[in-house]
Amino acid sequence: MVHFKQFDNGLRLVVNQMSGLMSVTMGILVHTGASVESDKEDGISHFIEHMMFKGTKKRTAFKISDEMDRIGAQMNAFTGKDLTCYYAKSTTGHAEEAFEILADLFLNSTFPEDEMSREKGVIIEEINMNEDTPDDLCLDMLSRAYYGERGYGRNILGPRKNVEGFTRDDIKGYMQRRYCSDNIVISMAGNIDINIAEAMVEKYFAGIQKCCCSKTDVKVELQAKSLYKTKDIEQVHIGIAFPSVKRYDKLFDATQIMNAILGGSMSSRLFQTVREELGLAYTVYSYISTYCETGTLAVYAGVNAEKYKQSAEAIYSCVNDLRKKNISEEEFLRGKEQLISSQIFAQESTSSQMLLFGKELLYRGRVYNFEDRVNKISSVTLKDVLDAIDVNFDDKYKAVSLVGAVDKPLA
Repeated sequence: MVHFKQFDNGLRLVVNQMSGLMSVTMGILVHTGASVESDKEDGISHFIEHMMFKGTKKRTAFKISDEMDRIGAQMNAFTGKDLTCYYAKSTTGHAEEAFEILADLFLNSTFPEDEMSREKGVIIEEINMNEDTPDDLCLDMLSRAYYGERGYGRNILGPRKNVEGFTRDDIKGYMQRRYCSDNIVISMAGNIDINIAEAMVEKYFAGIQKCCCSKTDVKVELQAKSLYKTKDIEQVHIGIAFPSVKRYDKLFDATQIMNAILGGSMSSRLFQTVREELGLAYTVYSYISTYCETGTLAVYAGVNAEKYKQSAEAIYSCVNDLRKKNISEEEFLRGKEQLISSQIFAQESTSSQMLLFGKELLYRGRVYNFEDRVNKISSVTLKDVLDAIDVNFDDKYKAVSLVGAVDKPLA
């Protein structure tokens, strides 16, 4: 059973009641992230996410984690390009206690100066770790090569200098603009009584002041650059990005099926060619990344340093072969089944369901419907997938990133 309610202050609640389970995942989703930050704010969405766990008016940072551990619950958060999410997972019997702690840190964090100072050091080490993780670095560079330094090209962590300089006033100013009641969705999935869920949100959130977030489209200016970073490591990491469909585009599902054929599974063309036949990579895959204004189809591979050019040629060969639209009925049906099964598998995870329902409400303003979703995928035809090829591989806007023992970019 699915329940939706919009409160008088604009905040929205969606509950997917999954009565056969013994747990529940509860999330607070805010439609904000790195893409809406100014140069001065770059990294602040992520910094706020960290600081939310560092103490409230009635709990220290230790007490927050200690009380969650005492009831066997899990709590975490993440920041993306256009989403920040705080969530807790607990047994059904402890759902009210877990949600009270989650609501407390979201609504009553005090951002103590000493904790801010310590957490800046933690995030700087996270930045250092990112620099030392070549696959992450490669994909961050790929976003920058494709989108530029701003908008969806921003690194979520932000630059070291910004992190070191953030103040409590910076945090409060950003939250006043972005953490608005109409920009927040609370999503719950699992074995929780709908009346209890609504009462919890009413108790802690219905009283927050009604405010409206200024919603502006993220400016997209494609760069089509080729970037590289020299690192003395064993592998060379390759990222290639092409323009793709926007989120919820009419060819979105067809593009997902096309991506499954290209590089979304072990039976895909990239995996079978680059890894299995040529033995050039341990990891090679493609994925679709979509936003309200734009989208990309990206290919990643970690390859032998001495054969990275050959590996790139093999990747381009797979892409060019797909462009010829020689997709068999068998490949098409296999890709469709993979996409349908991924929706079914998500039905069995409270965390996945919390995010699915939360994102659908946050991004589209409507309640997610599993049956409609599967029916829509089932209705995709081979012709739709062939049509999707035409809007996914524009070389004019191709971007490339390279990390490893290299001294020049990849063409």
